[in-house]
Amino acid sequence: MKNIPEVKLGIIAVSRDCFIVSLSERRRKAIVDAYTAKGGSIYECKIAVENEKDMLKAVEDVKAAGCNALFVYLGNFGPETPETLIAKQFGGPVMYAAAAEETGKDLINGRGDAYCGVLNCSYNLGLRKLKAVIPEYPVGTAEEICGMITDFLPVARTLIGLSSLKVITFGPRPQDFFACNAPIKALYDLGIEIQENSELDLLVAYKAHKGDSRIEEVAADMAAELGVQGNQYPDLLPRMAQFELTLLDWAEANKGARDYVVFADKCWPAFPKEFGFEPCYVNSRLASRGIPVACEVDIYGAVSEYIGACITGEPVTLLDINNSVPADLFKEDIEGKYPYTLRDTFMGFHCGNTPFCRLKAGAVKYQLIQNRLLENGGDPDFTRGTLEGDIAAGGITFFRLHSNADTSLQAYIAQGEVLPVATRSFGGIGIFAIPEMGRFYRHVLISKRYPHHGAVAFGHVGKALYTIFDYLGVPDIAFNQPKGMLYRDENPFA
Repeated sequence: MKNIPEVKLGIIAVSRDCFIVSLSERRRKAIVDAYTAKGGSIYECKIAVENEKDMLKAVEDVKAAGCNALFVYLGNFGPETPETLIAKQFGGPVMYAAAAEETGKDLINGRGDAYCGVLNCSYNLGLRKLKAVIPEYPVGTAEEICGMITDFLPVARTLIGLSSLKVITFGPRPQDFFACNAPIKALYDLGIEIQENSELDLLVAYKAHKGDSRIEEVAADMAAELGVQGNQYPDLLPRMAQFELTLLDWAEANKGARDYVVFADKCWPAFPKEFGFEPCYVNSRLASRGIPVACEVDIYGAVSEYIGACITGEPVTLLDINNSVPADLFKEDIEGKYPYTLRDTFMGFHCGNTPFCRLKAGAVKYQLIQNRLLENGGDPDFTRGTLEGDIAAGGITFFRLHSNADTSLQAYIAQGEVLPVATRSFGGIGIFAIPEMGRFYRHVLISKRYPHHGAVAFGHVGKALYTIFDYLGVPDIAFNQPKGMLYRDENPFA
């Protein structure tokens, strides 16, 4: 099942009728040539848009070519109405950017005034309430424009994915986990569909897959992934394979008019006893394929994970912002070796949903906390099935799209890293370091009433995330503010 869209990008150049159209056409070709030389692929619409009839023909052309994302290029000043109506007629993600003047030796017929034209373009987009991506500095040479296109592609891929996404849930939130129970209206406002099912529906579907001829093949694939050291409970693999097939088949049978699916499942307390295992390892495998399965019916967590998967094209995870780093561990393993204070660090943890490829050394184990609760701390039986290990070191972005109690969207973005320091603990867990995390924790996570779950993308993708959240109209986008930059509610005398 392919769950992340492929982007086919087109370029349309526009030209104000009192400017020289060949200037815009020549500059368009220079971009296509430069981008192609870098290994990129972009469909060049040869219709230069000077009026509304041109606009209709150009949009028809890029649609016929299969383009699902578009770059509108102001090669000169540009025609205000036609250029902005492109966004309306096209319907998919659109980026606008403009040509910089190439040389001081040709500022008569070689001057396009696109620097000015972007202002009018922006005004007219706003006038028509049309959404578009405009880069931070949207004026550049062909080479610079290529960089803007590269930045736009993961944004476009994500917006395409969200526009055809269905969230499939099983069960209500666990008792006393109100933080995961965010209002879903805002997701419908974004065009996302939600299908809510009971845990019983899932159990019935799971039992119907008993004896499925594909189980042996999936179990073998699990064993190959885990290796000898990671496969500590081989007897579990057929049951977990059966569950994996259940979820994949449910997705195909229920995605309906949508192209992409994520899950949000109630994974405790009843699940392990009735299914005979913990679902975590299976959840990690689907996340590796771009099909996030959020724990504890965290719908916004699932959507956040999907955003990260679309941006990076790689596995993501969902973690608790879990526990502080003990002072003695910090002093022994972190202080003086890395540029962080104790309050910059914390441990991100979940039972075992982080993909195998993101762990230093993963193994299927048992869920210690659930074992205490459900099996009285005895020999683990049905509380087995977590994927555990320290999360591999490297750059990360911790983020979340959420709805507050008033059904208004909000989001946060914080870039940092997982440190190459042993956690000395259990679960899928890592020591995270984010600059000024202590202040971010107090004045964003606590002050803005965020739940404990955060999505993790493995890399620094804050720029793309901010662009996406801004495009979606999220009114409150928070970030880990640097030292000296006060949060609105931060006591300046503290």
